[in-house]
Amino acid sequence: MATFVSDLWESIFTPGPTPTLLIATNVTFAALQLVLGLLLVATHSIHFVVLSAISGGLWWSINWFARELKIHQQQEEEKARRAEQTPIGRSDDSETEVEGRSTVGANRGRGRAGAPVVIGGESDDITKAASASNEVEVVQKQGELKQRVAAGDNSPSQGTKSSVSTEDEWEKVSENENEKDK
Repeated sequence: MATFVSDLWESIFTPGPTPTLLIATNVTFAALQLVLGLLLVATHSIHFVVLSAISGGLWWSINWFARELKIHQQQEEEKARRAEQTPIGRSDDSETEVEGRSTVGANRGRGRAGAPVVIGGESDDITKAASASNEVEVVQKQGELKQRVAAGDNSPSQGTKSSVSTEDEWEKVSENENEKDK
């Protein structure tokens, strides 16, 4: 019994459900169900039936969660074993290495829509980036940036990019807050 108590104390500080903790939980819930059943017989109160149902649901959910965690841990261990068995130069992805270049997937050098991606204006940049690193981040060129137009003005703001739009917006926000406070 002393060993069980010391194992229970240590299992509290161990992450995850340990067998000792699950045994203590199940014994405690069984004792609670027994007490609720005895109180039901003694008082004939519907409250103990409801409490017993709630307790039973909690008991079942704790055991279900512990089983799910155990299954997840087994899956993670299986993935770790597979990773150890896989040779270093290969993985489960469609990644291959050819003479220092890395080719990832069938859409190498293609953007989301399948169009060729141009990085820095040269199409060889993708090949250079692939040979420099095993991980290639494909950047798709978006549209050009547009400057905001100042209120009442048809040309882009002459000051800094944030001077007109941001300060005006903050002034509107503070005016709205002052009106709400009144």
